[in-house]
Amino acid sequence: MSDLLERLRGRGWRMTAQRRVVAEVLDGEHVHLTADEVHARAVERLPEISRATVYNTLGELVTLGEVLEVATDRRAKRYDPNAHRPHHHLVCAHCGAIRDVHPSGNPLSDLPDSERFGFTVSHVEVTYRGICPSCASA
Repeated sequence: MSDLLERLRGRGWRMTAQRRVVAEVLDGEHVHLTADEVHARAVERLPEISRATVYNTLGELVTLGEVLEVATDRRAKRYDPNAHRPHHHLVCAHCGAIRDVHPSGNPLSDLPDSERFGFTVSHVEVTYRGICPSCASA
């Protein structure tokens, strides 16, 4: 389970009903929802929440560094509350399901100096692709 709500409270983020609902929808492990999915789930909890409020709140959370914006393919961006523990993503090539993975090793150090072309590398994004068990059994 992510600690998004605790982190936001600790930062003194103004927790309106709308913001709280968006944070609650995002809180959890392996959560990678699109903005439309966040809105649909938020409406179930708070019917009057607008799409604009959801988009604005997601933008604030990304700007704060409390939620990551993830683009694993040409589909809509997804929002990941696991912003403070380094991880990579495992993506199903059929249904688009995403899981956080924490492989051992340091991919930053795996890139030899000869392949850095003078870049100062600050971070690495690795996406593993495959077929999830549900799609494999279908």
